[in-house]
Amino acid sequence: MSYYPYQSRYKKMIVGTDVLIPLTNGRYAKEINFDNAATTPPLISVMKAINDFAPWYSSIHRGSGYKSQLSSEIYENARKIIGKFVNIDNDFSTVIFVKNTTEALNKISDKLAQSKKDGIILSSYMEHHSNDLPWRKNFRIDYINITKKGNLCINSYANKLRRYNGKVKLVTLSGASNVTGYKTNIHQFAELAHKYGAKILIDGAQLIPHSPINMKSHYDSKHIDYLVFSSHKIYAPFGTGVLIAPKDTFSRGTPTQVGGGTVKMVTPSYVIWDDLPHKEEAGTPNLMGIVALQTAISTLSKIGMDEIENFELKLTQYTLDKLNKFKDVIIYGNERDCNNRIGIITFNIKGLHHSTVAEILSKEAGISVRSGCFCAQPYIQKLLNLSPREIYAHKNNPYSPHPGMVRISFGLYNDYGEIDVLIKLIKKIIKNKTYYRKKYPCKDYEIFNSARY
Repeated sequence: MSYYPYQSRYKKMIVGTDVLIPLTNGRYAKEINFDNAATTPPLISVMKAINDFAPWYSSIHRGSGYKSQLSSEIYENARKIIGKFVNIDNDFSTVIFVKNTTEALNKISDKLAQSKKDGIILSSYMEHHSNDLPWRKNFRIDYINITKKGNLCINSYANKLRRYNGKVKLVTLSGASNVTGYKTNIHQFAELAHKYGAKILIDGAQLIPHSPINMKSHYDSKHIDYLVFSSHKIYAPFGTGVLIAPKDTFSRGTPTQVGGGTVKMVTPSYVIWDDLPHKEEAGTPNLMGIVALQTAISTLSKIGMDEIENFELKLTQYTLDKLNKFKDVIIYGNERDCNNRIGIITFNIKGLHHSTVAEILSKEAGISVRSGCFCAQPYIQKLLNLSPREIYAHKNNPYSPHPGMVRISFGLYNDYGEIDVLIKLIKKIIKNKTYYRKKYPCKDYEIFNSARY
């Protein structure tokens, strides 16, 4: 079967795709980056926007000079660009700038905890640690079960909402898994949450660079209340994140961080806090990062998120078809097709530790992947069907090889030629396991002869 284009026409839009990587044989090869779920390289348009704006950079909101006024205008206009990108309801929602998704989730958790901690936070076993640990510190949390293949179980969700009968304060879920690539039916989950009086938060870190998102009108029962994401996963890796929230969540009370830029007036005896969103953006903002993010969003919008999603899913299907030909490869999640997913594939090769496979791919062909648990250990434990005894064994011996997987994650600039290089090397690895185990020992520790490891 032939595919077109063999090389992505978007590759020329990305910085660093021609970088040569040293290999163990002394030669060099162009890097093949299949680790986009962790972070993405910058768009060329993003770098140009930063360089073009740099001479005009100044403080925002408090300066009277021309550069300061221009910087303030660009800063505030970015909220409009982001809002349009995800279709927020401006009457009810606000855009708050943070450093990343993790800070956004901690910020919401801390803010909700200011009012009361007696509600239930309903999350899932599919979550990244950043959408789990911030809730544990402030609330009682319960988890939606997953299916055998790792998808969210809608029946478990509905049952828990019925059982708590209005006590669920917030449902907080990944828009797409950073492990299996599963997409959550966010509007179906939102409608159920609202039926039982709960709000819903979507962790959009993985979803937003790869698929369209529509938060919908507040009057629509399927609307999304909270959305968080990071710029470094959407081709603008310059330290900015976004928190979109109902205005009433942050309009009252003390900001979660206080300092410059958060107040209207301060005296020795009282403080008058500024209006939203400024009261929640303490300190000098990362204006260059915001310039980068709005440029990335504008560039991707011109391509079209539907087109990006379709192209990346074609890459995913091509890879799945190739990997399924190897009996020694175990694929996790949906191993066959691209229904309800983004371009992420996790796998193991029987008899080889996941870290060994990742090291071989990097040193033998310049292929960057991720291996391990991807900051989603409860999910990995369930996908690997680890027993409590096995989990406890690693708790007692953290230096033993940790169970995990190898992750391939696509960006819009990847192509079929890169996948062919990957598949060719995996075929070679499978045929020469003994050789590669000796050449790339797993940190000199015992290697469990199991697909889990």
